[in-house]
Amino acid sequence: MDATKKFNGIANEYTQSRPGYAAEFIECLYKKYGISESTVIADIGSGTGKFAKQLLDKGSKVFCVEPNADMRIVAERELSSYPNFSSVAGSAETTTLPDNSIDFITTAQAFHWFDTKSFKKECSRIIKPDGKVFLIWNTRNENALINQELHRVYSKYCPDFKGFSGGTKLHDNRIKDFFNSKYEYITFDNPLYFDREKFINRSLSGSYSLKKGDKNFDLYINEINRIFDEYAIDGIVKIENQTVAYVGTIEKDINGE
Repeated sequence: MDATKKFNGIANEYTQSRPGYAAEFIECLYKKYGISESTVIADIGSGTGKFAKQLLDKGSKVFCVEPNADMRIVAERELSSYPNFSSVAGSAETTTLPDNSIDFITTAQAFHWFDTKSFKKECSRIIKPDGKVFLIWNTRNENALINQELHRVYSKYCPDFKGFSGGTKLHDNRIKDFFNSKYEYITFDNPLYFDREKFINRSLSGSYSLKKGDKNFDLYINEINRIFDEYAIDGIVKIENQTVAYVGTIEKDINGE
């Protein structure tokens, strides 16, 4: 299946249940890396605009580049009140943005879907000299028992499940290749809290998730409910999670190759 279609029909679950990114991380972008109100950012694979909203709240101009129409429509609905928001029907490999027009490139929870070589070439084309690229994830602590149980359930029922964060590993070879092994790795605690409805929707928002009508869907939902009941305290479960980012520059391709 075309990766851009994997989120068809789940945009509402995504925007209702997917978390934001650590506030300390957002502050770090502005205080350490030079993002500001005058910055032009391309957020690639922007989905429903979860990460972009945090940049827009700081006043930056953000081009949200998203190939999936369902996700893009929700982002436009959620972010249309921000004057610095622009919605772009483009992909990681073909953003449609002008050459040398972008100060910083971000991609949150999306890099593992890209043709990384083509994405690197596109970054080189659109970014200004010395502009930085941020590859960002909310990453679960896999030592936490609740995450281990969820991993087991997803592995049992969801044939497309490759692991949390699309199976991306710490210092993944795809990341090393993208940055030619020259990058910073930063991490910030970002624990997540869900009531039952959001906990279930978080599972249903996964690209790998079973959908209503699929074989074993009811068994799958029953297992997720059981995990919630086991770990909830006063109707809330806590998911151990960190916001992580790989930060580096992309050499400008002066030959267009």
